Amino acid sequence: MNLHELSPAAGSNTKAYRKGRGAGSGNGKTGGRGQKGQWARSGGGVRVGFEGGQMPLARRLPKRGFHNIFAKPLEAINVSVLDKFEDGAVVDAKALLEKGILSKCEYGVKILGNGSITKKLTVQASAFSASAKEKIEAAGGKVEVV
Repeated sequence: MNLHELSPAAGSNTKAYRKGRGAGSGNGKTGGRGQKGQWARSGGGVRVGFEGGQMPLARRLPKRGFHNIFAKPLEAINVSVLDKFEDGAVVDAKALLEKGILSKCEYGVKILGNGSITKKLTVQASAFSASAKEKIEAAGGKVEVV
């Protein structure tokens, strides 16, 4: 392939046409805005979320509780999942990602106590539920908060 043989992908470079530049342009006079009305005006239209004077959906729905917009949510996994690791292994977020148990781990992992564990593991996580901590230690493993 040579430089002169390169061309843009099909449909990627459609020529932009200028609106309102005379009848001969095929898009003159009203420039595709129709006759009169709010949408025909310069700067016309309504703000985002406006429903023609009807109470907007965002205001019709009830708001309850406190939602922390700065919260860093932890990925939750159960103790039963940890049995997929070999006996004596060190289980951390990286190991869980490699094993395919987690698809993403942005802020950390919390281990929950659902299920049972039979293997002796060293588990490193951001948080543990009381029952999870109990079960891991009962199986002879170690719990480390990172």
